[in-house]
Amino acid sequence: MKYEHEFNVAIAAAKQAAVLCESVRRSVNFASLDKPDRSPVTIADFAAQAMICRQLNQAFPQDQIVAEESAALLHKSPSQLTKVTGVLKALIPGATPEQVTGWIDLGQGKVGERFWTLDPIDGTKGFLRGDQYAIAIALIESGEVKLGAIACPAFEEGCIFTAIRGQGAKRISLKTGQMQVLKVLNVQASPKFRLAESVETSHGDPEWQRSIAQAVGLTAPSLQMDSQAKYGAIASGHAELYLRLPWSQNPDYLENIWDHAAGAIVVEEAGGRVSDMHGKPLNFSASAQLIENRGIVVSQGEIHAAVLAAIAANTAADL
Repeated sequence: MKYEHEFNVAIAAAKQAAVLCESVRRSVNFASLDKPDRSPVTIADFAAQAMICRQLNQAFPQDQIVAEESAALLHKSPSQLTKVTGVLKALIPGATPEQVTGWIDLGQGKVGERFWTLDPIDGTKGFLRGDQYAIAIALIESGEVKLGAIACPAFEEGCIFTAIRGQGAKRISLKTGQMQVLKVLNVQASPKFRLAESVETSHGDPEWQRSIAQAVGLTAPSLQMDSQAKYGAIASGHAELYLRLPWSQNPDYLENIWDHAAGAIVVEEAGGRVSDMHGKPLNFSASAQLIENRGIVVSQGEIHAAVLAAIAANTAADL
């Protein structure tokens, strides 16, 4: 199997990170810090990134890693660094604060011919609320996502959604290890389509997104959840459409590659489609952000053209 070694390393890292994050979430006292953009980050974000970057670097020392977090905040907060180091010592005995910050900053690599992109906790607000979150790992090579793994500890019994380019998508139970092939639902199998949408409304224009969903016949109550778990919901037939359409008051917003790369390949390999709002493929190899794309459209495939047409007919004048 092509990319078998990469697959095994990514799955092992995602599983271990899921155990780590759930352990932190069950702890009585853990707090979050605010990043410069005012988004939250927890000791679990830092610990998961350190652990995953360490494993990827050990297995593939020549590969760059482009991840969401950096150790900059921990350098300014020694008490939080001590907590992160303590979490990791349970899994990596002898870990030191200096090693921990070094592992985290392995994620400050550059986009290139072959690299990994990582979001150690996608949906940190959901993690803090006790709701959905995801640990997302993707391998990008020659401008194409080749492999994705999304650990979702709070999705039903807990699972990893995974895919390898050209080899299909699967769901692996975090409890039993049982593997299930993923396929999106078709029109005949799902007469009541529904939209998957973010809990956080800042992720897109919710009124516009809902109007597009209604325009293509999605009338069932939407499925609200944080993180790339929404991609898993599309791939496994829990919903049929996920949109991130930009706010007219924030026309320059750019999506980050780590928020979509792993999810995109899972949906595509399950038979769905992923594009920007103009129908262009997402370009994960130009930058750490999707600088060549506007908006995100994720569907079960059959309705994709109708969704794009509805967006084109209803695009805000100032976007």
